Amino acid sequence: MSDTPPSTEPVSETSDAATTADGYIVDLDHVSLCYRLAKQRIPSIKDYAIHWMRGALVYEQLWALKDVTLKIRRGETVAIVGRNGAGKSTMLKVISGVLKPTKGTASRQGRISPILELGTGFDFELSGIENIYLNGLLLGRSRKEIDEKVEDIIEFSGLNDFVRSPIRNYSSGMVARLGFSIATAWVPEVLVLDEALSVGDNRFVPRCEERLARYREAGSTLLMVSHNHASLAEFCTRAIWLEQGQLLADGPIHEVLAKYLDFAAHGDDDIPAQLTEQVTAP
Repeated sequence: MSDTPPSTEPVSETSDAATTADGYIVDLDHVSLCYRLAKQRIPSIKDYAIHWMRGALVYEQLWALKDVTLKIRRGETVAIVGRNGAGKSTMLKVISGVLKPTKGTASRQGRISPILELGTGFDFELSGIENIYLNGLLLGRSRKEIDEKVEDIIEFSGLNDFVRSPIRNYSSGMVARLGFSIATAWVPEVLVLDEALSVGDNRFVPRCEERLARYREAGSTLLMVSHNHASLAEFCTRAIWLEQGQLLADGPIHEVLAKYLDFAAHGDDDIPAQLTEQVTAP
């Protein structure tokens, strides 16, 4: 069981364009996020209630993000790199509005289309076509807009007749294909991808890459997490390096990737002091 404790500072969570200064589409200001992890194994709700009434619940604090400041302009393509547990997915959830920071402020403009954890936003008892409408509505689209795109979504996903089956019967790759097809059916203002292409097959991934390239040319903002560094270098011009919840470097994609890969190759858990100075992005 994990949750986030109440904020200790005022938190600004808004998509109002007037609140994001200087044309930034994403603006994180000294953002920190803490998870509370239960240290006890409590087997039942009854035992949990007893512990709660006695004040005997013990939690461990895990700071997934630590004082992160980040500004992203409209049309930028940004990769987020770091080892497992560095805080990459947590940062994307804060940017997408899924999580509220414990400290600091998070502001954003425009409509965000996130593809986060596999199956997020799906009801596995519903059919694929029913989940198209469910996800489209969650993304803020009207039923009319979804009606206009539903055939394109089915065609792009390649599910064909499977789209009428409950998605509990789908493979992980089929779920990923459907999620990507829905999120990218409309040209997004901000597209957030968390390992979205890692489970695609050899036929589907090139189609996804072609669509991403088209949206990038159309001026969409792209935030991308992947351990496929070749894909990051192809689609992104800027990179953010997170380590232990801290923003360690921010700069041109090839420069930051080189520093990160050199660090990761040595397998050292200690953050080099000389790398804590942020590389300024152009």
